[in-house]
Amino acid sequence: MSSPSDPRLALGLLARTCHGRAATSMRALPFLAFARHVVADGRVLLRMPGNCGYQQACAGSVVAYGTDNLGSARPGERVWTAQVVGRCERYQPTAAELELFGPAPARVDGEPFEPVYLCVEPQFGVVHGVDGGPGGPVRTTA
Repeated sequence: MSSPSDPRLALGLLARTCHGRAATSMRALPFLAFARHVVADGRVLLRMPGNCGYQQACAGSVVAYGTDNLGSARPGERVWTAQVVGRCERYQPTAAELELFGPAPARVDGEPFEPVYLCVEPQFGVVHGVDGGPGGPVRTTA
């Protein structure tokens, strides 16, 4: 059985989703930034909209990056959250990694999308699931 602090399990669950949130600080205040992500070679690669300026808060900092299935779990499916924590740096993805991201949006907040790529090198990961862990039955009450 995997523990809630299993980084491999966290990366595996991150790989099941396409979008998540990076948590860091900006001017000493907590800050969340959305991103498209892929898991490659034990790292989390992020694609963010450059016009939002998120990369300024994330690059060069330690971030927590997480995702979940809270809004997409089907009835009877385990509800989970997963996050990794590590140093985040600017990154130039390979052609193969760019392909993993898929098509980029045309616009973000009404402006043309100009991607910025970052990489999170996980130092640890955390997973939480309802009723003890991912994959098990979800109990409901009437």
